[in-house]
Amino acid sequence: MSEVEAKGPVWRRLKAGLGKTRRRFAEGVGNLLLGQREIDESALQDLETALLMTDVGMAATERITQALAAQVQRRELGDAQALRQALADLLKKQLKPLQAPFRVGEAHPCVVLMVGVNGAGKTTTMGKLAKRLQDQGLRVLLAAGDTFRAAAVEQLQHWGARNGVPVIAQRQGSDSASVVYDAVAAAKARGHDVVLADTAGRLQAKVNLMQELKKIRRVVQRLDEAAPQEVLLVLDAGIGQNALSQVAEFDAAVGLTGFVITKLDGSARAGVIFAIAQQLQQAGTPKPIYFIGVGEGQDDLKPFDANAFVDALLAPE
Repeated sequence: MSEVEAKGPVWRRLKAGLGKTRRRFAEGVGNLLLGQREIDESALQDLETALLMTDVGMAATERITQALAAQVQRRELGDAQALRQALADLLKKQLKPLQAPFRVGEAHPCVVLMVGVNGAGKTTTMGKLAKRLQDQGLRVLLAAGDTFRAAAVEQLQHWGARNGVPVIAQRQGSDSASVVYDAVAAAKARGHDVVLADTAGRLQAKVNLMQELKKIRRVVQRLDEAAPQEVLLVLDAGIGQNALSQVAEFDAAVGLTGFVITKLDGSARAGVIFAIAQQLQQAGTPKPIYFIGVGEGQDDLKPFDANAFVDALLAPE
């Protein structure tokens, strides 16, 4: 049995989903990790370039390459296998603070507000997350709070019908805060465990739209002072370093509690996860990446596992 087969179908799906990023990284380091190059300053410079090409970011890249350079100077990295292991250890250490299970707390309902810019995949992520929570025996209700985009309500209603999950919706152009308020009130009355609330795609630089998100929070707190219990920023992996400004702006506006990184299968920029980790650690506010999206299927929303992510990223073809 091969190493890939031994790791099981979930790991194989993750490896396939990170294929574009893994290939771009491999192109950057050439034969370095295959033991066909001397581990010297030039090799480490190529590794630095490869990390930057996959959007690991300058700060995180410098931190990683400086640590490796120190190990080279101490003659601790005598061969490619040692280099690969040292790199893997550093990358895993970078991501470990962002790993945490997504758990629904004692609040009934637990209100989860999904935020992010247009095209990030919020509505699709909501549908997949609803299915995951439903499979755990939880009663889920969806709030179609994206009243701006014409197809958003229909898309969410499709996901609801597909999984037998009720959807609270109003006509296009309605007040988003009113929709989410109605959903939370309905969930309280009907005994639902979780409310997943969609919001319109937000351009983080648009102050008025950020104010609308703040309004949703205020309105929902009339029913539950602790709500929303989770505010999840949905990020498209393909935007690369632009994700960093989204993290900062949305966190400042509504107080993020975690992240979902989508479309990893369609991007060669999955390294941005390391840049996000570096930014959060520098700010002293580590927040978990609860899930990553590695495909279009209903079951392609996977809990984030730092070790599995790095192993898949560095895996040979």
